[in-house]
Amino acid sequence: MSVDERLRVPIGAAPAWSTAPDSRRVLVVAHTVTALTRLLDILPLLESDPRVQVVFTRARTSNFREGVTEFLQDIGAVVAPWEQALEEEFDLAIAASYGDDLHLLKAPLVVLSHGAGYNKLGKRETGNGKRETGNGKRETGNPESDSAGNGVFGLSRETLVRDGRLVPGTLVLSHSEQLDRLDAACPEAVDSAVVGGDPTYDRILAGLPWRDRYRDRLEVGGRALVLVSSTWGPTSLLGAWPGVLNRLLEELPVDEYRIALALHPNVWHGHGPWQVRAWLADCERAGLRVLPPRQGWQAALVAADHVIGDHGSVTFYGAALGAHTMLGAFPHHEMAPESPIAEFGRSAARLRADRPLLPQLRADAARHTPDRFEATTRLLTSLPGESGKVLRSTFYSLLDLPEPARDVRTAPPEPPVPHRRGWPDAPDHTPLMATVEGSADGVRVRRHPADLVATGRLSLHRPHVVAATDEPQARWRDTATVIVCGPAQGAMWERISAALDDHPRARVAALADGDDCLAATRDGGRYRLRHVLGPRGFDPTVFASALWHLHADGTPPRDDLTVHCGDATLTVRIEPL
Repeated sequence: MSVDERLRVPIGAAPAWSTAPDSRRVLVVAHTVTALTRLLDILPLLESDPRVQVVFTRARTSNFREGVTEFLQDIGAVVAPWEQALEEEFDLAIAASYGDDLHLLKAPLVVLSHGAGYNKLGKRETGNGKRETGNGKRETGNPESDSAGNGVFGLSRETLVRDGRLVPGTLVLSHSEQLDRLDAACPEAVDSAVVGGDPTYDRILAGLPWRDRYRDRLEVGGRALVLVSSTWGPTSLLGAWPGVLNRLLEELPVDEYRIALALHPNVWHGHGPWQVRAWLADCERAGLRVLPPRQGWQAALVAADHVIGDHGSVTFYGAALGAHTMLGAFPHHEMAPESPIAEFGRSAARLRADRPLLPQLRADAARHTPDRFEATTRLLTSLPGESGKVLRSTFYSLLDLPEPARDVRTAPPEPPVPHRRGWPDAPDHTPLMATVEGSADGVRVRRHPADLVATGRLSLHRPHVVAATDEPQARWRDTATVIVCGPAQGAMWERISAALDDHPRARVAALADGDDCLAATRDGGRYRLRHVLGPRGFDPTVFASALWHLHADGTPPRDDLTVHCGDATLTVRIEPL
């Protein structure tokens, strides 16, 4: 069977080939990977129903259409060429963006936002560079436009009207406040609007019980998780501040913070996944957990303690969840002044590049409360947790079918599977620069990625190198003061002794044994550093740096030692062997 014949089974004039010949046909229009991921959040509302056949098509005119074809192939979708999609009749069409000739589709069209509401100034992508208003004139003086007459993408007449006719038969709004803005910008669209909530935010809410699972997948342990979010373009966080990830990884101690990155799919597919990974190579080696473009960011938001972002939806979702949220960039001129995200941008604290980052993060987090941004984030959705009910009712009404008897189920986000360099499922082995301050009464240990600290931007007091025995860079392996045994086979103390023999400049050799650390010093001492009190999930080799500090200062270790890692206080029992 040819590709054209296969495509015509569910949507063409070949009912003899179809296993569900009487099913209603739904066309899903995918403009970008971002829009497709949003659509996949709502399509489960139609699942388990043999009365419905879903067919996808790829819009032609988006500037960021790369990656859509591969995505559709990977999910096993039936894909109709755009030209064929225009020829056929469908019972329902669903899109999460504008552009291409949506007005020519032969189906009732439902359009949703592909982000957290309607906030950005811009124009509909038509592929011909023209701005349509229905009368050939550009509207000015519109309260939902900027000084140049740019309307809000998704609410303005420029995006909603084509050839004098309203494009969506049903326009889904996430919050009722958008009705007032729609009425001001395109009053003829108000009667087509449905306040349907935010299905993507509902999925995030459904994932809250899985927070610990998500944190395990991101290997957070006893640390705080910082999710860095960047949308695309020169005014995005990474566009305006390319070095922010290096700065964060350099300045935030690795035992206190895990950093993850959620990049907008337009960055991945605009520059290519290989190039993006290449740009992030040093950061990945330093411990950054890079989330792939299709999934992971929703789960990471649930898992996050801190969010650092820009004007993208991910940042606003983080603030709505109550996570401590700061901005690294925010182009106010690109946002609709009266939109919730614009107001959030005026109220959130800004992370400054001309000051050390860790004190800024800690100071603002100390002032934070979960309801800090509620005045704006409450405008994210009118129906928290209830979007699916309204959307399913809307879809089935348009399909002229009774709704399924089962309750609407909102699936939690899939667990994140981040990119990382190095051996899969192995502990981080990036070489570290460690500093230890204090005495036998208690010490504070901070460790930072050695490759980044070596740039000289961060000043450390009496640092020493911690490296693994299998560290490939000789400069760190051969200069390590604390050498950490890798996962090689053999008796533990034999491996520790061999590490000291093979690395004559090392003063301590260590090996993690569950939550404890086995350590041997160059002068022949052997110790079990037993974690007896305090939160779990910390790398126990941090205790080896504390032990070395006491030896270097000539302070005999006591039976119990207090070790501080950030806000955590750990009690370690030093047991000579």
